[in-house]
Amino acid sequence: MATIEQQSTENSLEDKTIREEIKNPYFWYLIILFTIYLASLVIPAIIFMTYLVLFFLPAFLETTNFIALFTEFKPLIALITMPLILIGCYLIRLFFIGLITRGFWSLSEKRSPSKEGIIPRNFPSKTLNYYQMRGFMIKYGKNAFMKGLFPWLSNWFFNFIGASKIGKGTTLEESVCNDKFINVGENCYIGVNTTLASHLLEGIFGNISYFEIKFGNNVTAAALCNIGAGSEVFDDTYLLPLASTPKHSVLNKNKKKSFYFGIPMRRIFRKKIMEYLNVKPEDLEKNENINDYKDKNLLKKLKPMKDIKQSEVFPKNEQEFTDSNEDNIDINNINEEDLRIDFTTSSAISRVNLKFLIVYIPIFWLSGMLDTVIFYTFTFYVRNWILMAFFLPAMTIFMWFIFIIASFFFTKLFLILINLIHKPKEGFFKAEKGDTDFEFWCLRTEIKKIVLWLMRNSPIPWMDILAFKWFGIKMTLSSSLYDSWCDGEFIKMGRCVLIGQGATIMSSMVIGNYLIIKEVIFDDYVVIGGHSTISPGTIVGKDSVVGAISTTAYNQILEPGWIYFGIPVIKLKKNRYAEERRDIVMKKDVDEERKFEVEHEINIEEDKKDLT
Repeated sequence: MATIEQQSTENSLEDKTIREEIKNPYFWYLIILFTIYLASLVIPAIIFMTYLVLFFLPAFLETTNFIALFTEFKPLIALITMPLILIGCYLIRLFFIGLITRGFWSLSEKRSPSKEGIIPRNFPSKTLNYYQMRGFMIKYGKNAFMKGLFPWLSNWFFNFIGASKIGKGTTLEESVCNDKFINVGENCYIGVNTTLASHLLEGIFGNISYFEIKFGNNVTAAALCNIGAGSEVFDDTYLLPLASTPKHSVLNKNKKKSFYFGIPMRRIFRKKIMEYLNVKPEDLEKNENINDYKDKNLLKKLKPMKDIKQSEVFPKNEQEFTDSNEDNIDINNINEEDLRIDFTTSSAISRVNLKFLIVYIPIFWLSGMLDTVIFYTFTFYVRNWILMAFFLPAMTIFMWFIFIIASFFFTKLFLILINLIHKPKEGFFKAEKGDTDFEFWCLRTEIKKIVLWLMRNSPIPWMDILAFKWFGIKMTLSSSLYDSWCDGEFIKMGRCVLIGQGATIMSSMVIGNYLIIKEVIFDDYVVIGGHSTISPGTIVGKDSVVGAISTTAYNQILEPGWIYFGIPVIKLKKNRYAEERRDIVMKKDVDEERKFEVEHEINIEEDKKDLT
């Protein structure tokens, strides 16, 4: 009886919950993006064109004697200074990217200051709009610094615009996050693809947990660590790879040298560290002169490494197939040896002859020819150097987009031709040379790869959605991929699907000797957490959430309205984030292994707090 009443209460709450789609102000996004992109080019372009016209052109380009370029003073100085001018202009442009971004950031902070709290996402608000706008405006600058020639300048960028506080001597490796509301102390190392997620999305109609992450001094986070919003990591803490915390975790508050590992992470000690690092007892005996290795009892406790024969790792003969027809594959009789993990997704190209790469040549040549004609036309009609300098930044952007779009167009033509020769299909196929389905899958993947890379590295980050749509993926512009990796075929997405940063969506994968291709389907309002992996054949029901660092199994079906987590994912709880109290934060003390509730103000305007 109680269960029926409880279910009735939950259904009543669900009916009363506001569920309004959030509309992103794309117009303002474009204004901000192109203002930062174009305005940052003005001063460097003026400096470069002044140098080019007044010095480089007469001193170097107009020199008729080739030997004089290296023997006379002015041509030689022009030749030497050109690289310096280019580097100087590049650094000046980075400065103006930071300066303009800082202006937009300061303006947004005046209109709606950043503050900790839960931001409701089931109805529009000023707080939510400016939170999303700040997340967008920082992206171009972050990529320009972290993926540029001088990635260590990213610390200056974050500190300068006021998005985060990064201490002296701290290194931030490239990652998909780590851009706002983090406070990192001195002499810290944040490894590759480690995520300091100060903001976490909890369902399309749920909440955004927005809390500052604080790191003390001398903190090391290895690769692929994930730190939840509101977490505090004190001095002298070491996080091993893949160590992850939930929201509001507190680590090493006693500030003793401590190591953490696991999902969720916990403190580990010296023996576990040595086992994790695969340190052999023999290695320790060789280093007994080092104080840390003098513990004889520890040496006895460590399990000796078993000798592994080479024949157990590398079989003498590979399995031979006499027939490449998929109908001869008995899926029910596939053994463990067949499914030994070898490689996945597009890395399978390494097994195929590089002859497929020759397709890039006509794509680039045709696209480059189009750009050449456009540039020749520009220089033919614009003879005035002042006008040429004025329009050059816009012309450069225009030509870059023309090159991308032309590459996209010619790639599509090649794909149409290839699909007419051999139509893509789902199923189990043998992953070996000579198998028609496998080789054409490799060809399709390789052709799409270069265009998707060009679009993902373009100034407009959502251009890859247009590419995926044209390549055949069914999705709407209301969905977002957020720096995730996604296959280019056999994927369907409903409305407002969010794929988290660093996630991998695979409609095809190679396991051992077999290629598996199976359509992946996401219903409306699905959220896939960061660094999660979706396997072929997965179907995710409406309004479901797959937690971060989770993996689905092949052909797994996730029911609508649930939150899933794990490897592979299992049901965690019903997706009712929009119905939970937003003024209560559950903090967790990792060292003492206890949880406690803390009241916190809801991050929303006063006139809309009654809607929460």
